[in-house]
Amino acid sequence: MTNKDLADLIFPNITNTVEDYERMYPERDLPEGAAVTRFAPSPTGYMHIGGFYQALTDYILAKNTGGVFYLRNEDTDKLREVDSAVELIMKTLEEYNIIPDEYEYKGNIEGSYGPYIQSERKEIYHAYIKRLIEIGRAYPCFCTKEELEELRRSQEANKMRTGYYGRYARCRNISIETAIERIKKGDPYIIRFKSEGDFNNKIIFEDLSKGKLSLSENDLDEIIMKSESMLPTYHFAHVIDDHLMHTTHVVRGEEWLPSVTKHIEMFKALGLKPPKYIHTPLILKQDGDVKRKISKRKDPEASMSYYKEKGYPTIAVIESLMTIINSNYEEWHTANPDKTFLDFKFSPKKMSPSGALYDLEKLNNISRNYISRMTKDEVYDSLSKWAKEYDKDFYELITKHKEYTKDILNIEREQKKPRKDYANYSEIKSKIFYMYDELYNPTSYEWGNITDKEEIIKILKTYMDKYYDITDKEVWFNKVKELTDSLGYCSNIKEYKANPDNYKGSVADISTVLRVALTSKCMTPDLYEIMRLLGKDRILNRTKHIEEEL
Repeated sequence: MTNKDLADLIFPNITNTVEDYERMYPERDLPEGAAVTRFAPSPTGYMHIGGFYQALTDYILAKNTGGVFYLRNEDTDKLREVDSAVELIMKTLEEYNIIPDEYEYKGNIEGSYGPYIQSERKEIYHAYIKRLIEIGRAYPCFCTKEELEELRRSQEANKMRTGYYGRYARCRNISIETAIERIKKGDPYIIRFKSEGDFNNKIIFEDLSKGKLSLSENDLDEIIMKSESMLPTYHFAHVIDDHLMHTTHVVRGEEWLPSVTKHIEMFKALGLKPPKYIHTPLILKQDGDVKRKISKRKDPEASMSYYKEKGYPTIAVIESLMTIINSNYEEWHTANPDKTFLDFKFSPKKMSPSGALYDLEKLNNISRNYISRMTKDEVYDSLSKWAKEYDKDFYELITKHKEYTKDILNIEREQKKPRKDYANYSEIKSKIFYMYDELYNPTSYEWGNITDKEEIIKILKTYMDKYYDITDKEVWFNKVKELTDSLGYCSNIKEYKANPDNYKGSVADISTVLRVALTSKCMTPDLYEIMRLLGKDRILNRTKHIEEEL
């Protein structure tokens, strides 16, 4: 009996050969230097920021080179699969306009190199596993879980490297006759790759980001097909897929770096050319004095849904990730403010060799800058879209007062240096609530330097009786200075700082009393604009309320 007899017994219905599939998936007709990249998530949960980071890197690399960016659903781990995961992945990519050129979703296939779902490619994998068995580079393993556990314990007790390799690979040298007999008997088995590597030998591997690395040859007889599902493991499936889909660059987390030699050996066993690899660093978070990996369990920002729920503009999230994808991106963007991230020339060599620190405060700064440059209409439309999904009461309120809300959002927006109040849409409500009677119900006031109740009432009453005028900003401010001087305060800040003992306080103290009386806050955007929009009746009602409260 031969290896072919064994292969035919295991795969009796596989008639297409490796050569057949090579013809079915010809080389892509692309310009020289064009990169073919893939985002290949497992549908086992939510979209992680680390996954999106890799997808963005894939997308930029493909677009920079006139190549192809495709989505592949690696669903071979059926036990951990989550029904809604694929939908979440697609929705997230669409929301950020990171649209794959090729994909398969809800029965729709875009592209000629599919199926793009691994569970639909079972026969393809079987053909290649069959070939490995025929050439003696794969074999059935009949070891039970108990036997493998005992092997591990024995290796640990003898201070040996753990794993299924060399003399510890109990089934690698059983005869073909024995293997066939056991399969016919119905003994359960899996398929393992037969390694020819020597762990003591070193190979030089070049990662496009990390440079040249010295790695031990693989000698593990890795599982490449499980018996229950007859589906391949990730280690084998991605080798075949990347080959047939003609992937030129694989972007993946550095946790896969120890498996590189295993994958390269599988490529070479089948006579295939491996792609180029870019192993991205871990996404880190500053936690006190230490940097740690962003945790799925502890950190809400680990999930891409966090940024949508908070209402960050998608471009701000992309820009913040670009700053850690390439170290020179910030400098480039500052020099090219009118260009988009797609105009930036990505370089794997400028990726961080160690952990990439993702700073939420940097995201907030980027987002504030972006929102500050938007028109009032753009902010309103984005805010409405967010509120409609996440704060329906607020959505109804701003819809009811549409033009009024736009005017609020426009305060200090059209000036040379616009205010940067909003990092995301979820915090806008908490920063403009005082502009709406429906929301304004203060329980406390931050009065600042003037705390005497009678003095506060006197200031408010005098202002409303004698100095109220909001027809013109300059006229209004002169009125406030008149009020200041009439009450024994100083309208000239320099004079007050030079002789503070001569005055009760300054014009800043008077402005603070007016501001707090109308908003309950010491810090707000331009007071004149706030008063102009509130209108005399609303201002009068609020100042009267203060008098009653005090």
